[in-house]
Amino acid sequence: MKFRVDRDVLAEAVAWAARSLPTRPAVPVLSGVLLEAGDGGTLTISSFDYEVSARCEVPATVSVAGVAVVQGKILADIAKALPSRPVDLELDGTKMVLTCGASRFALHTMPVDDYPTLPQLPALSGTIDAGAFNEAVLQVTTAASRDETLPLLTGVRMEIEGERITFLATDRYRLAMKEIGWTPANPDVSQVALVRARTLSDVAKSMTQAGTIQLSLQTEGGKQIIGFESAGRRTTSQLIEGDYPPVRRLFPDVTPTYAVARTGEIIEAARRVALVAERNTPIRLTFSEGQVVMEAGQGDDAQASEALEATLVGEDITTAFNPHLFLDGLGALGTEWVRLGFTHPTKPVLLSGRDKAEEERSGFLYLLMPIRFAS
Repeated sequence: MKFRVDRDVLAEAVAWAARSLPTRPAVPVLSGVLLEAGDGGTLTISSFDYEVSARCEVPATVSVAGVAVVQGKILADIAKALPSRPVDLELDGTKMVLTCGASRFALHTMPVDDYPTLPQLPALSGTIDAGAFNEAVLQVTTAASRDETLPLLTGVRMEIEGERITFLATDRYRLAMKEIGWTPANPDVSQVALVRARTLSDVAKSMTQAGTIQLSLQTEGGKQIIGFESAGRRTTSQLIEGDYPPVRRLFPDVTPTYAVARTGEIIEAARRVALVAERNTPIRLTFSEGQVVMEAGQGDDAQASEALEATLVGEDITTAFNPHLFLDGLGALGTEWVRLGFTHPTKPVLLSGRDKAEEERSGFLYLLMPIRFAS
């Protein structure tokens, strides 16, 4: 096995393939990346931990075709640190020798026969605009749980109906939803998948160059798996098993009381006021005609308040939120204006975006539970 590859191409490809390598692999070989140099001038770099696989194809000048497994994290660190010159890699016995200019490294290889076979992509389900997918995933994964003891809530529920995909995520304190269009292979498709939020985030961040992403989904039969492919990169992930809570019904049909304010202004004010909010204490928002007053702290603690312009429809209302969860939702909107819809001060508030004060709601909804506070 012997090949030459551009340093930047190698560094980017190895970093992408190695990003999901387990910190504590079940077996040592899973800490490695699989290098396959083909006669056609292609280098394929793969990783797999029995749940998530990554596969990347890049151009290379292949002198001798072959296969090897080397430590992924070490190879990624080395490739990133190399000078900007062509990189030569050659298999020498049980060592992979890497040479770049005056730099030379010898890496221990692991048995190729011990490396598991990567899963195949299911049949193509359809294509998604990469920009729309990226925006939807980054918005919705904001609300996904990071608590691994509740694996269901660390996932994003994808509901596919015809030409629409709806993404849903919750950590029990907030709920996010975004709907986008896509081009299905079967216009009558109806499927549901629960996908790891971390996997979706990785795909959204790394598969935007080609403009479209191919989605493959298998929810029946043996393995339940989802796959994404774009611009020579391919990722598969086993779906999370279990019944996701029926969260859609939590969104209110109407919000008789609502306020509209500039998103940027309310974010900046909330950040300033939250500086004096102790851990697990809320910021309070009082909406009245023409303004919203934000407050934090009470008694002998540090206190802060700030008033800013807001339009209110309905009766005056006072509520309180965890400042971090509130700011997460505001930051995910991506619109100039925010609409905060209320049914009751102690019921969740519905945040939605507006490109103008009362027009063009974005497809993103963020439902946030209030926090009880001492009056």
